[in-house]
Amino acid sequence: MHDETLMNILTQNHVIAVVGMSPKPDRASHRVALYLRDHGYRIIPVNPGFNQILGETCYPDLESIPGTEKVGIVDVFRKPDDTPPIAESAVRIGARVLWLQLGIVNEVAASIAESGGLVVVQDRCMKIEHERLIG
Repeated sequence: MHDETLMNILTQNHVIAVVGMSPKPDRASHRVALYLRDHGYRIIPVNPGFNQILGETCYPDLESIPGTEKVGIVDVFRKPDDTPPIAESAVRIGARVLWLQLGIVNEVAASIAESGGLVVVQDRCMKIEHERLIG
């Protein structure tokens, strides 16, 4: 993935659904979401185990997010095997990007998302890429 593509993703999408977000401050999903929120992004936690994380309403799945939210990026913190249904949901809600975090690669999920018109990023951390490209 070219830096120009990553830069476009990070500058043109301001609403991020964080799938697998944890309320625990020591977890990567929590730290990344907090960083992104502190840098002007709207964060929508997605985790069926919680009603609220970081003061934001937490949804059980992507389809439960109100359509008015216009999710641009679906940022995934789940095991690779869990990602194909998330990719299907990302297509259904009209997201623009499926972002699989560092260490997460699933070609089936990528194919589903790409077939649905989404740009796919795999095995990269949004926080690291934002820091590197935008600062």
